[in-house]
Amino acid sequence: MRLLEHEQPGLQVLGDSAYGTGDARAALAEAGHQALIKPLPLRLAVPGGYTLDDFTVDEPAGAVTCRAGVTRPINKFWDVVFGAACRDCTLRATCTTVAKGKTVRLHKHDPLLHGARRQADGAGFQAVYRQHRAIVERSIAWLTCGNRKLRYRGVAKQRRVAAPPDRDAQPAPAPRPRPHPTKRVWVLA
Repeated sequence: MRLLEHEQPGLQVLGDSAYGTGDARAALAEAGHQALIKPLPLRLAVPGGYTLDDFTVDEPAGAVTCRAGVTRPINKFWDVVFGAACRDCTLRATCTTVAKGKTVRLHKHDPLLHGARRQADGAGFQAVYRQHRAIVERSIAWLTCGNRKLRYRGVAKQRRVAAPPDRDAQPAPAPRPRPHPTKRVWVLA
């Protein structure tokens, strides 16, 4: 976010999913920028089952409702424990495998994250993101890796070329002679 602190509000900020946290999105929104950041995919508790987006979160009321219509309160840790309500639920097989029932863990910026997932499903987001994805990822890599470009193949050669010269260092030792693989003669490598 330090890169944007001197920019005017109203920028479209593109980034990959590593920059799609709730805190980052909140900071961009607070600064008046539009985040076009690919959201992290939701993990499924059961393959082909429900995700967090399948639950109805009512933040003002402090409650979450599942697909079966069961409503539970959000606790002070932003968790929602459905527990015993899951025992006889007909949707349990598509919701959870945990014996104690489903627990939904919310984030303090859950509405922003939910909105980002909805935004990413839209055609407008997909068009802009696909158009600029390569440029964005290359720019991020360039900025986060110390503005370096590898100009040579091979780690050893790159380290020799990229390393700043050490004026006080002793010269490298002379190469040691070794036998030629096919001839019984010694050659310098």
